[in-house]
Amino acid sequence: MIPLPLGRVAEITAGALMGLTDPRAVVRGPVVIDSRAAEPGSLFVALKGERVDGHDYAVQACESGAVAVLAARPVEAPTVIVGDVVGALAELARAVVAELPELTVVGVTGSAGKTSTKDLLARMTARIGPTVSPAGSYNNEIGHPLTVLKADAETRYLVLELSARDLGHIAYLAGIAPPRIGVVLNVGTAHLGVFGGKDVIARAKGELVEALPKDGVAVLNGDDPLVAGMAERTEARVTWFGRGAGAHIRAEHERLDERGRAAFTLRTPTGAAPVRLRLYGAHAVANALAAAAAAYELGLPVATIADELSQAEPRSRWRMEVTDRADGVTVINDAYNANPDSMRAAFAALDAMAAGRRRFAVVAALRELGEDGPELNEGVGRLAASAGLTALLVVGENAGEIMAGAPDAIHAPDVEAAAAELAERLRPGDVVLIKGPRAAGLERVAQRLTGGDAQ
Repeated sequence: MIPLPLGRVAEITAGALMGLTDPRAVVRGPVVIDSRAAEPGSLFVALKGERVDGHDYAVQACESGAVAVLAARPVEAPTVIVGDVVGALAELARAVVAELPELTVVGVTGSAGKTSTKDLLARMTARIGPTVSPAGSYNNEIGHPLTVLKADAETRYLVLELSARDLGHIAYLAGIAPPRIGVVLNVGTAHLGVFGGKDVIARAKGELVEALPKDGVAVLNGDDPLVAGMAERTEARVTWFGRGAGAHIRAEHERLDERGRAAFTLRTPTGAAPVRLRLYGAHAVANALAAAAAAYELGLPVATIADELSQAEPRSRWRMEVTDRADGVTVINDAYNANPDSMRAAFAALDAMAAGRRRFAVVAALRELGEDGPELNEGVGRLAASAGLTALLVVGENAGEIMAGAPDAIHAPDVEAAAAELAERLRPGDVVLIKGPRAAGLERVAQRLTGGDAQ
């Protein structure tokens, strides 16, 4: 973060300094919402959640070195009082971006693959300048400005992912850190029940390209008709990525190895180079192409792009994490989140990785699908039933929706029951796919199978 006196913080956020708070005291960062992360020079943002109120930890944060607290009510610490803490956080981030004219902001959105694409692209921009990007999926109205506030005078690239829970959300996030390059990956069925249809989802995702300036670049997936249609919604230049011959950045001669990792020739307008991904699943190719297209627009040579793609390991947790146990059991932890599209991609990856081996899957009913939920979950069941599984475990509530499509599935009431059931069935050499919505917490099944940390 760039250094800001508290008086300036109050001015930006339309806040009021309480008590004897020194307006000349300087916030140097980081800006944190967890009092345990406070350190000398930081600003603690007191958020009130359903179970925890950050205001109750204000004193603890300042004792750890926080200069002040951004709060909605008085606390027993130096405080900037604002009417809306989340809104004030956004205003602070917007002001910091405005003070960094050398900064290039790249935004990534889509129904699936945002985090993986963002991670790949941030790796490449780091080759040409100091880069800030979120670890994991800090992509909402809180995580987005917190990430932006990590940028300082040395930062040259800010690589962000933008999520949409409703119309207007991406436009709001783009207003905090206006992008010069916008990447749209796909329009799928994630949050279908919230939006009501894929056309509405496309309207929401397209807010990113609408936010681009005339001299910006829209990086669009030419293989997705709903994404392709977004070209008409921007005055920015459009560059296409995909597998089709018309894409500016495309994959040729694509193939998978015995572990389900893709290799292909990366073709660009100025040359080609071989890529061998360390990421699992054929769906990783589209993410790699999207990142490559944005990096190409930033001036990276195709050989450098191919080299970085080939070296990249998964950065964010629980997304096609593959662990080989000592007994030869392979655990595929793809439990961060799920929707019908990502379920299909995960089972395709399982099929590629488990050739000649017994295969198991642990899933949970998908959520936020609206009135289509029962039918789409039944489709997941049919998908699993056709995947050659030795056993399918369906965890938690609404299991019947999936089991309607996979009548032979086993219902496990909770994570512990699923892990215990698997432990009795697994033999050396087996492969287990773990995939479900975030709220299901299926990563804990993987933790129990591998002895790792699910925190």
